[in-house]
This record gives sequence, structure tokens and C-alpha cells, in this order.
Amino acid sequence: MNQTRKITLIGTGLMGLPMSRNLMAAGHDLTVWNRRAHRAAPLVKEGAKTADTVARSIAGAQVVISMLSDGFATGELLSDPDVQRALTTGMVWIDMSSAKPVHARAHSTLLAGLGVTHLDAPVSGGTKGAEAGNLAIMVGGEAAIVEDMRFVFEAMGRPVHVGPSGSGMLCKLANQTIVAVTISAVAEATLLAEKGGADPVALRAALKGGFADSVVLQQHGERMSEGNFTPGGLSKFQLKDLDNTLAEAASLGLALPTTQEVRNRFAHFCEEMGGADLDHSGLYLELKKRNDLT
Repeated sequence: MNQTRKITLIGTGLMGLPMSRNLMAAGHDLTVWNRRAHRAAPLVKEGAKTADTVARSIAGAQVVISMLSDGFATGELLSDPDVQRALTTGMVWIDMSSAKPVHARAHSTLLAGLGVTHLDAPVSGGTKGAEAGNLAIMVGGEAAIVEDMRFVFEAMGRPVHVGPSGSGMLCKLANQTIVAVTISAVAEATLLAEKGGADPVALRAALKGGFADSVVLQQHGERMSEGNFTPGGLSKFQLKDLDNTLAEAASLGLALPTTQEVRNRFAHFCEEMGGADLDHSGLYLELKKRNDLT
């Protein structure tokens, strides 16, 4: 049975671009749209279709994938009357942005009233994972729809159904909490090793396979010791995710002290040090400044 779909992907930025390429490689009929048209132009040259408006780009699609900055951006699209008129009964809207669980649940309810099924399916793995097609994909929504969309998801990575609507976004917040706190720990370990006279490359090799090993240690530790903060995951988005995590925790009556401290450091890095558009491993620069190191 042919499992390819007619898909529109909205948001061809750092993550959406390689995700689109993998969807095309899997044989899906892809239309792309981006607010800045030049960001979608490479995909059009490679065989994707495009349109001059979002509404026209999703007309006739079986699946719409949004990969935007946050839930507010997705909500703005969904409230557009032209977009709503372009939706048809039986469509599946997959929001792969990183947003608040409450946004996912609200979008699901809105789309259900228009005959469209919604899945919240944020990802982890950064641009390297997007390029390799091995993203971790956390999917909230109806299990049967998740299974029906498996061939779509597997073009981009490894999907896991984590619960009802909003659960995908909740798990992404948990993921981002672990990532941010680990970045902080890796930064401290890297600086300690460097200032103490140890080789940070050898440190990562020595820890590989042990309890302290992680993708963050190997990838972001390398970024830190090389001073390469070209963005794979933007610091301003890491800050946004930590703010969303703490808001969700507050709604549940929870205090997350380590997350709060790391959030404050990212806020200082983004807002006071101009690091908003650098990779989130750039928290290492905030640590160096804290220690009066250039």
C-alpha cells in the first residue's frame, strides 16, 4: 500500500529545511511555505512546490506540518479565516514546533471543530538530527492517528506516542529542561578541565560510554572547547522553552529550582550579553564571563 502523502510544511528554517528534504526523499508530495520566501527557495529548486500564501499552500493537502517559533505563531495561523477556509475534513495538522501544552490542547479543539485532526509532535536532536533524519519525535494525540502518520514521522526520525493532546509538548519541555541543565553542567566541567590543565577533547573521550556521557557532552562540549556557537539550537528558543517549563510547573504547583537557575542564566546570556541568536551551548560564554574570563 502506498503510504506517501500530500504534505504541506510551514516553516523552512533551521529545522524545517532538512526535515522537508527528508520528506521528499521518502517520496512524499511536498509543498513548502515560509514567511521569508527565500528560505523556501532551495527546496523549490529541489522539487518542492510552493505558493504565495499559507492558505494556498495547504489547499488540497492531506497533512499539514507546522514548524514555527512557538504556539502563538501557530495559533495566529489557525485563526486566519483564509487558512480555516483552506482546511478540509480529514486533514491531519501536525504541529512540530515547541510550544506550551495548553496551546496544543486549544489548537486541537479548534481544529476538531473544523473537521481536522491535530497532533502535537515536537522534536529533539537539533539540526544534525534533522539532517540525518533521526530526530526524537514526541507525539501527543489519538494513538490511531499517530500510527496512521507513522510513515510521515519516520521520514524525519523516531516517533513515540506519549499520551493525549498536549503530552508531546509536555515531554518536549521535559526534554528541554534536561538539555539546558546538562549544557550548564557540561560548560562547568569543560571550563574546570581547561583551567586545570586537562585536555577537554581527552576528557570527552575518557567519559564516553560512562554515566556522565551524553550527546550534549560530545556535541556541545566540542562546540565549547572549539568556540563554535553557530546556531543549531538558538539560545532564545531555549530560554522560551524554559519559561514555558516553569509556567507549566507553576500550574501544577511545582518548584523546579535548578531549572529556574539555568533559566536565569540563559536570560542573562540572551538579554544582556547579546547571545540570543547563538547556539544554546553558548551558555559556556556566560559561565566564562561570570568567572571574568574573556
